[in-house]
Amino acid sequence: MKLFNTLLITLLGLTAFATHALAETAEEKGLAIAIESDNRKNGFGDFTADLKMILRNRQGEESIRELRSRNLEVEGDGDKSLTIFDRPQDVKGTALLTFSHKTGADDQWLYLPALKRVKRIASNNKSGPFMGSEFAYEDISSQEVEKYTYRFLREESLDGEDMFVFERYPVDRKSGYTRQVVWMDKDEYRERKIVFYDRKNALLKTLTFAGYEKHLDKFWKAAEMDMVNHQTGKSTKLVWSNFRFGTGLGPRDFDRNSLKRAR
Repeated sequence: MKLFNTLLITLLGLTAFATHALAETAEEKGLAIAIESDNRKNGFGDFTADLKMILRNRQGEESIRELRSRNLEVEGDGDKSLTIFDRPQDVKGTALLTFSHKTGADDQWLYLPALKRVKRIASNNKSGPFMGSEFAYEDISSQEVEKYTYRFLREESLDGEDMFVFERYPVDRKSGYTRQVVWMDKDEYRERKIVFYDRKNALLKTLTFAGYEKHLDKFWKAAEMDMVNHQTGKSTKLVWSNFRFGTGLGPRDFDRNSLKRAR
């Protein structure tokens, strides 16, 4: 009887340990996938690109904006980016400067040419819509690994491709999201779909990526990013083109004065 009890206790202990290890493995595997994806994106230095922003209302009516994006990789921290609106006339010259950080709140400034004023985006407003689009200000920042904790969910097929599926949870308590579910292809570690849940953990938005192209024989960039808001019925599509790497951008191109002189 003693031997039976000892075996039973040992078995229960091993079961508890296995369950605990499985939970750790899910977290570690999710983190490992995110790190691998991030490593494959590193080393670009700087790049510029052109964009079209297509806004659709609930009725499907569209309005189009034309933009440019400048991006600088920062060693040991998050990337810097400058987004400039060229058309239509009512938004021309508007520019968003973003300093992403691996830890702590990102820094963002919006230049409004009509007011000739630079407005700092407060950390508690990062969940707000960027220029009336379905992308929030926090979506515009580079998605550094350290901004989230992770949990691997499963592997499955999406559009005929094998995917990792994992959850990531924002570290920033002021984020507009409680969690995001990410579909990432197993071959190249590229995001293919992200589902966002709001602060009440209700389904909010879905972002899909399409038209990936490889640059410099290393860096994959999506040609289209389509964000659909399930709660409002609105959507915003970003169409990227004319990627140019190694353009010589430096820190001075991303200081606050660069907002006013952006052309």
